[in-house]
Amino acid sequence: MREIETFTGLVSALLLVTVCLSCGQRAAAPYAPAIDPANFTSNITNPYFSLPVGKTFTYEGRVKDGAELVQIAVTNDTRTVMGVTTRLYHDQVWLNGKLHEDTRDWLAQNGQGDVWYFAEDVDNYENGVFKDHGGSFTAGVDGALPGIWIKARQVVGDVYRQEYYRGRAEDMRRIVAVDQTVATSLATYRGCVKTYDWTPLEPTLKERKFYCPQVGGEVVTEDLTAGEKLELTSVVVP
Repeated sequence: MREIETFTGLVSALLLVTVCLSCGQRAAAPYAPAIDPANFTSNITNPYFSLPVGKTFTYEGRVKDGAELVQIAVTNDTRTVMGVTTRLYHDQVWLNGKLHEDTRDWLAQNGQGDVWYFAEDVDNYENGVFKDHGGSFTAGVDGALPGIWIKARQVVGDVYRQEYYRGRAEDMRRIVAVDQTVATSLATYRGCVKTYDWTPLEPTLKERKFYCPQVGGEVVTEDLTAGEKLELTSVVVP
């Protein structure tokens, strides 16, 4: 009888291990978002990130290397990526008056109101001199896939990929809080969502951001490692 009980226990343990291994395999399923071009539009109206053509944002702040100025323009340029018509979100960073980064982000919104990130063309500069294209990716090319820039429905604890190009672009986001009030030198904003952004490719790069419906965009970015902050100083809506 003792031998039968022992054998039964071993079988149960093996079954448990098998089930657990199966669960682990499901949890570790590869990232593979389903993209239906018919479900997307280049007309981006997300309340936290609305991008009509002609809208511009300006951000300013002090960083360890000096004065930083960020200028962003929503243009009429479009590009087809994975069959989806995307809109250009042109982001330029200036450091002490010299161009530091020139980025062309290609975005589209799905039927649920979520803004997706399909491609990023990056020109990096050092002291105003071109350096490289590090961080660039195009969904559908060389295994790269799109991610979500920001969702329409904000749920605390929600975590999602913003982009995925293995080993080169793997930004992640977690929703930290909703209905936040944020005061800047330009204005006080209410109903904002607070995010925590990071990437496993640069463990020390950790950012906190605030997106506010009064602006339809980001109003503050805080570098949690360096203690630096960028604030919205101007927004122009056509």
